[in-house]
Amino acid sequence: MEKQHIDKIAQELGLKNSQISKVLDLTSEGNTIPFIARYRKELTGNLDEVEIKAIIDLNRSLTNLAERRATVLAKIEEQGKLTAQLRAEIEGAEKLADLEELYLPYKEKRRTKATVARENGLFPLARLILQDAPNLESQAETLTNQSFPTGPAALAGAVDILVEAISEDAKLRSWTYHEILSHSRLLSKLKDESLDDKQVFQIYYDFSEKVASMQGYRTLALNRGEKLGILKISFEHHLEKILRFFAVRFKVKNEYIDEAIQQAVKKKILPAMERRIRTELSEQAEDGAIQLFSENLRNLLLIAPLKGRVVLGFDPAFRTGAKLAIVDATGKMLTTQVIYPVAPAKPAQIEAAKKDLSNLLDQYSVEIIAIGNGTASRESEAFVAEVLKDQPQVSYVIVNESGASVYSASDLARQEFPDLTVEKRSAISIARRLQDPLAELVKIDPKSIGVGQYQHDVSQKKLSESLDFVVDTVVNQVGVNINTASSALLSHVAGLNKSISENIVKYRESQGLIQSREEIKKVPRLGAKAFEQAAGFLRIPESQNFLDNTGVHPESYPAVARLFDYLKIEQLDETAQAKLQDLDLPKLAQDLELGLETLKDIVFDLLKPGRDLRDSFEAPVLRQDVLDIKDLEIGQKLEGVVRNVVDFGAFVDIGIHEDGLIHISKLSKNYVKHPSQVLAVGDLVTVWVDKLDLEREKVNLSLVEPDGSN
Repeated sequence: MEKQHIDKIAQELGLKNSQISKVLDLTSEGNTIPFIARYRKELTGNLDEVEIKAIIDLNRSLTNLAERRATVLAKIEEQGKLTAQLRAEIEGAEKLADLEELYLPYKEKRRTKATVARENGLFPLARLILQDAPNLESQAETLTNQSFPTGPAALAGAVDILVEAISEDAKLRSWTYHEILSHSRLLSKLKDESLDDKQVFQIYYDFSEKVASMQGYRTLALNRGEKLGILKISFEHHLEKILRFFAVRFKVKNEYIDEAIQQAVKKKILPAMERRIRTELSEQAEDGAIQLFSENLRNLLLIAPLKGRVVLGFDPAFRTGAKLAIVDATGKMLTTQVIYPVAPAKPAQIEAAKKDLSNLLDQYSVEIIAIGNGTASRESEAFVAEVLKDQPQVSYVIVNESGASVYSASDLARQEFPDLTVEKRSAISIARRLQDPLAELVKIDPKSIGVGQYQHDVSQKKLSESLDFVVDTVVNQVGVNINTASSALLSHVAGLNKSISENIVKYRESQGLIQSREEIKKVPRLGAKAFEQAAGFLRIPESQNFLDNTGVHPESYPAVARLFDYLKIEQLDETAQAKLQDLDLPKLAQDLELGLETLKDIVFDLLKPGRDLRDSFEAPVLRQDVLDIKDLEIGQKLEGVVRNVVDFGAFVDIGIHEDGLIHISKLSKNYVKHPSQVLAVGDLVTVWVDKLDLEREKVNLSLVEPDGSN
């Protein structure tokens, strides 16, 4: 069976059987996905994390299907009803839903009307109906009993038997399923407008779309509208066509067969297939939403850090005042303060707030102010811009604060800052998000970060698994400084878990900075396997061995020594760098008896020791002045930052109260299948104002210049 699994996975993913086998072998030996992707490239044929996870997930799915198939075959065989043809159909079923359809007639079921009719001897009457026997009514009179005291009652019982038989016919159900998929429509109508006070679902009050062309975000919107009681969802079928198809399956026609078909189709098969199709549409929509959320999260985590800057975090609020926190270039908190910069504060309080902010900027040599984008954000931005007129050396940036409040109320935040209020912790988090988005965002449940679409309407288990995978992948691709990382960040390193990560922090606190990768082995409960998986992703700038601050794995240190001997170099000076750039890698790999991919990675790390993958991405847009929607004009050119990518477009921060929307139709002159093909979260973009709705404070943007030259 495993060979069949490997063939199936290879076929579905377009990979070689050997790649599938190696990945499954490595996984069974306890190797993590990041470790396999980075340090076992020769074995897997250079598969990346996403491909490796796809292999593991598909293998798990096929294993579950095989286990269920074995159970179904055993159950039917116990009943003595397993024919060679049925076995072949069951073994050929590629989806769990198809397997369950084949099992349906043999499944133990609660007592039905058909069961009662059979128990009372009405099966022969059902057979007579199918033969269109003469005098059915008088034949029925001979089969009456206490449960079915009259001829019409007996005929009704026989029809029940036929209804169940028709409704459990796998071929008829399969045809109906594909008919609905291809030709039916999904409808939604308004059920209760009073529940939709903001008219969020207005476009679905009278909506119709072919099942075959339903888009994921529409499916999720309909599901939510139905759940809230605003919408009523139904299907529109070609019912006459479906009934005709069923009728021609029978050699004879009579009113009882017609009645059985009507009941089987309308009461049994159509409702069952509608449920199945809605489930499948929802699962497809969920998978699409989760994939989009995951891609947005990955791009957010990879936003370039603003290293080495003193940052003031500004957590805005109206009534309770803005909470300020200044952190030094390493993220260490220097001071916190509360000011009252916006109404309903009194003019005297606002003036005092200006002086306080200005004094803080001077006293701590602040370079950047990070303003959270929540309540009172734009009012606070106007206040900051006013203060910065006299502080030209300082800039500000709006930071997505989604999840900051979740972090600030967490156990982790209480451990970090036990003496601070929740709001002040939030200001620190906002400041640190600018300095190192990855290190700060890993402290928050990814679902709270706010770069998704309908994230509360999808399977939370699947969403969490996907987002955790993204976080793990990014953390390991970037690498982690073991001497500065929080336990939250360390826990995402391959091979480490929560308790080992906490032990690393405790070890640092008691023994001082870790001086080498070798010393990591002294951390309690960090065994040989955990060390093997984690070591290459942990960076130690303090180590005397410069390799400890690179992505070169300790297992490859002897290979680096051989490489240095081969090149006759002792240290990474300019001469050594020149030699490394001028290598014949395939030949050298053979000479050093080293895998080519491993050698490529080693040379890459030696050319850029201590590199940060994120440095190749664009840094945030820094501002010194504020825009108002009233300042905008149609056709105006603006710079912005992509905050979120959704199925129908992208939201861009252009410095006004609400993010502007670039609809998918405005992303290019050419057809765009999905916005993620064009934009990613964190992208810096040039946009043009396309439409303005001053009353609702809505701005539509375009990536295409007004003259269409893009």
